[in-house]
Amino acid sequence: MGNKIYTIGREFGSGGREIGEKLAERLGIKLYDKELLQQAAKESGFCEEIFENHDEKPTSSFLYSLVMDTYSLNGYHSAPFLDMPLNHKVFLAQFDTIKKIAERESCVIVGRCADYALSDNPDCINIFIHADMDKRVKIISQRANITESKARDLIQKQDKQRASYYNYYTSKKWGDSQSYHLTLDSGKLGIGGCIDMILKFREILDASR
Repeated sequence: MGNKIYTIGREFGSGGREIGEKLAERLGIKLYDKELLQQAAKESGFCEEIFENHDEKPTSSFLYSLVMDTYSLNGYHSAPFLDMPLNHKVFLAQFDTIKKIAERESCVIVGRCADYALSDNPDCINIFIHADMDKRVKIISQRANITESKARDLIQKQDKQRASYYNYYTSKKWGDSQSYHLTLDSGKLGIGGCIDMILKFREILDASR
């Protein structure tokens, strides 16, 4: 069997990043979240700011793409690639980096359509973390020190952005159970419970082979 990969899609405020972080710690492997952007920038020749500006966003303004398209790409020189809009180039560079990381090491990857990039990888478990809206509102309200009303608006905006990005670039639907191996309610299970469920799933999966 190859490297053990775990991809985590997550609703905003559901604790997906924390679950990924603690899962990686428990397994003694790396977590890739924002770190993925740094690596993709390094390998593609794009500056990191471009990846940050396009991070999990489905489209960018035409003017921004036009201006930023003047950046050269080391190693990405084929004519079809150069003719693509910038946001597509960024996605493909990120897609390529995800595949390289999975070939190199066992890891946890948060967001960025990693499950889609690794859809043909039999050792990859795709997880989606969700939670009740009221629980997420309380978490974000406390974390960001904002009113619950503003927290709710922020959650809806972030979820919409993540869903748009995922649905735009993949053939699947964000948050739909059929898009993942596991969908877990962190509000019910807690952070530790979600990790236990993921590890149990891996144990059963490996035993069935």
